[in-house]
Amino acid sequence: MYDLQDFLLPVNTHALSDDNGYNNGQLGKHIVSFENESPDIINADIVLIGVGETRGGGPFEQKNVEAADAIRKQLYQLNYWHPEVKIADIGNVSLGSSINDSYAAIKTVLAEVLQKNKTAVLFGGSHDVTLAQYGAYREMQKVIEATCIDATIDLSSESAVRSENFLLEMLTGEPNMVKHYNHIGFQSYLVNPQMLETMDKLRFDCYRVGKAKENMEEMEPVIRNTHLLSFDISAIKNSDAPANDISPNGFTGEEACMLTRYAGLSNNLSSFGIYGYQPQKDVNDLTAKQIAQMLWYFIDGKNRSKMEASLDELNHFNEYHSVFAEVETVFLQSRKTNRWWMQLPDKKMIACSYNDYLCASRNEIPERWLRAQERN
Repeated sequence: MYDLQDFLLPVNTHALSDDNGYNNGQLGKHIVSFENESPDIINADIVLIGVGETRGGGPFEQKNVEAADAIRKQLYQLNYWHPEVKIADIGNVSLGSSINDSYAAIKTVLAEVLQKNKTAVLFGGSHDVTLAQYGAYREMQKVIEATCIDATIDLSSESAVRSENFLLEMLTGEPNMVKHYNHIGFQSYLVNPQMLETMDKLRFDCYRVGKAKENMEEMEPVIRNTHLLSFDISAIKNSDAPANDISPNGFTGEEACMLTRYAGLSNNLSSFGIYGYQPQKDVNDLTAKQIAQMLWYFIDGKNRSKMEASLDELNHFNEYHSVFAEVETVFLQSRKTNRWWMQLPDKKMIACSYNDYLCASRNEIPERWLRAQERN
């Protein structure tokens, strides 16, 4: 066990509130923050971790310690609606002299939080910090399902920029702990079609931004099955997140909040990172406010997830038996949250949607079921 205080810098809550403090209705009054000594996270449901490592974002990027605090400042001002969800903010991870040193510190802090069965939220670094996020699971030898929400797919072997190629190491490095990978929100004109062919051959699932926007509810089961979620703000259209200068198109701010609420609802998800925010490119702090509101909806989802029953508590579920293509299966619908699960031939239950049930009832094989079978 490590002393986390050796890897962390405290939060200056007085500076965040401009010395005015917070009233009882604001999150800043209720988040237990690392100011003088590292907070005990034993009672926390969510642990906030600020990250300042942005050198992987490009040759001209420097360490940017302001990003996490800019997001934190907006988050603390939001209203406190979920007293059942306990939140601890353990400060910002100390930056190393090299990117790899920072990765090692982030990995160490995150592994300690995960081993205490807490949900970790990282924010402020460039998108390659996902590699350190994944490194914590690899160190724990925990096999996971991972999901990135991003306008691009960061598999560019030609690029020397870490945030544009980190997925190569994450998905092909040994030992590999990623049993499945999903990518949500890619924009076709920003992605080489051969890259998508490679992803498909690996049985990874990629959802174009237009496809996701057509029916956002279909993304909920994808995120529900996920253990590690990484969100690059480039997935949000520039008008809703001005610090994103990659594309004028993408998810709206409301859709981004919907996706992070789905993440909070997931009882599988144990770490969630929001990356790519550069305060110097922001306009009127709108992107920081957007990210803060995404985190608020994550907390909202976590609050609702506490209502969900365990799948073995069958009295809390409607059970439907279905046959498609001579395959017998079972669908479960939660009476508490209205979410759906379906059974695979090995009796394992996976998250699905109402559309999957309708598909099966028409004697058609749900694509989600088929893809899961192909990976088994």
